Amino acid sequence: MSSIFNFLINLKKKRYKKAILKTVKECGSNLKVNGKSNATPNTFLKNNVNFNGMHIQGEGKVEIGNNFHSGIECMIISSSHNYDNGKSIPYDDTLISKDVIIKDNVWLGNRVIILPGVQINEGAIIQAGSVVVGDIPKCAIAGGHPAKIIKYRDIDHYEKLKNEKKFH
Repeated sequence: MSSIFNFLINLKKKRYKKAILKTVKECGSNLKVNGKSNATPNTFLKNNVNFNGMHIQGEGKVEIGNNFHSGIECMIISSSHNYDNGKSIPYDDTLISKDVIIKDNVWLGNRVIILPGVQINEGAIIQAGSVVVGDIPKCAIAGGHPAKIIKYRDIDHYEKLKNEKKFH
């Protein structure tokens, strides 16, 4: 029974990965898609990207760096509606698109939401359930609504592991 279950799980993962590869503009090596995910044609993925349920929407460019890991039910939004000086309320048909940049070695916990125009810098960790509305510095650990810096990783240890190429 276990082997049939594992076969079905692996079949789903292959289907999820195929859907991402078919959609994204560019993808490096070793993509893993362990949960239902979607992306846009303006998505650029580097190497060793791990999606465990990533939903990318909007018309802005989304760049995701090497060794990225997402928790389940994460979302990256790269467009929002025009509500200011628009032709109707609560918003009009105009989309305002802003790029989202995620640098190398970033980890998002479960159900993280990233809003348009955000850059998450190298080595950052975003706690589960956070809403990221502004840029996150290198090696910062951030969380909350909106996400705020809680502390920083041990940068010396981070750089040591990076130099030794110890990536998960």
